[in-house]
Amino acid sequence: MHRWRNIAVFTLMIAFLSGIMFAAGCTLIKDITPKENISQQQDGVADASLPGVGPDTIANIVDRVSPAVVKITTVVEVGYNNPFHNDPLFRQFFGINPQPQYQSGLGSGFIISKDGYILTNEHVVDAAQKISVLVKGHQKPFEAKLVGADPSMDLAVLKIEGKEFPTLPMGDSNKIRVGNWVIAIGSPFGLEDTVTIGVISAKERPLEIDNRAFEHLLQTDASINPGNSGGPLLNLNGEVIGINTAINAQAQGIGFAIPTSTVKEILDELIEQGKVQRPWLGIQIQQVTPDIANFLGYEGSTGAVIYGVVAGGPAAKAGIKEGDIVLVIDGTKIENPDTLIKTVQKKKIGSKLEVEVFRKGKTLTINVEAAERPANVR
Repeated sequence: MHRWRNIAVFTLMIAFLSGIMFAAGCTLIKDITPKENISQQQDGVADASLPGVGPDTIANIVDRVSPAVVKITTVVEVGYNNPFHNDPLFRQFFGINPQPQYQSGLGSGFIISKDGYILTNEHVVDAAQKISVLVKGHQKPFEAKLVGADPSMDLAVLKIEGKEFPTLPMGDSNKIRVGNWVIAIGSPFGLEDTVTIGVISAKERPLEIDNRAFEHLLQTDASINPGNSGGPLLNLNGEVIGINTAINAQAQGIGFAIPTSTVKEILDELIEQGKVQRPWLGIQIQQVTPDIANFLGYEGSTGAVIYGVVAGGPAAKAGIKEGDIVLVIDGTKIENPDTLIKTVQKKKIGSKLEVEVFRKGKTLTINVEAAERPANVR
């Protein structure tokens, strides 16, 4: 009997100690949870202080931000319905007055200021005779004015008249990480308020699309279709970290967005001046390869090979020729084409650049005056 009493006391003591340990564990978990959420916030994931973090996070974000996402429709003149519309004798003889033909376009955008400034892609509104913007909660579309556009970066700013429009905040695309969740909202195929989700698949993607050379695109597997162009790519704080701009027609689950780090560099200039002024030399360049170096008699591996010179451009006027290898610009060693582009972009329009080139076994110094890049050059 005494032995059974000892066993019962021992069992009660273990149960008591287990209860204390369980309570301490719960307290520890409770203390750790906020710290984990803070760590996630720093990594570009949802801010734990936002309402609805959990199963309804995305739904709550969409409810909050979707009023600022707009559907854009355009009307573009594409030609005439008669091949002889430019022949005055034909029109006089047959008495035909050819009518222009128009084509409609679709895209997306988002409002960035309460007084109606809208950010979208340049290709969405390129050559448009009329731009209409449908804002959620308004029955009739607004007629939009093109404020500024930058074809090379595929960005444009529109303006609609009104006050107290809902807006989207710009986030920091540099903080987003590969694997972080993102949300795309837009009007694919004209279906406004379409929401898709995915992750950041890669960063700093270089890509050439429609003669536009991009260097720092975000890649995502969130579904992006025609009509999504110009719409926002959002993090889980509901901040814009990219502008959806392209899809890869040969693959599924691959879309691209212009990061906000690129947008912020030129946004004010687009609004204030209507364009981005960039210095331009009028040359086409490529990497120095062993075959090219051997053909030109160049023993080095750095520099940028000029394979095209624009007639009448700054480089052509200064005497730079195809086959020249650019080695140095104003004391900066040109390692590759990317170095040349970044070096020239830092210069002011009208400034004279001292350019060292390799030509037929000799190094020449040529002075080139940087001009403003023409609007039709991307």
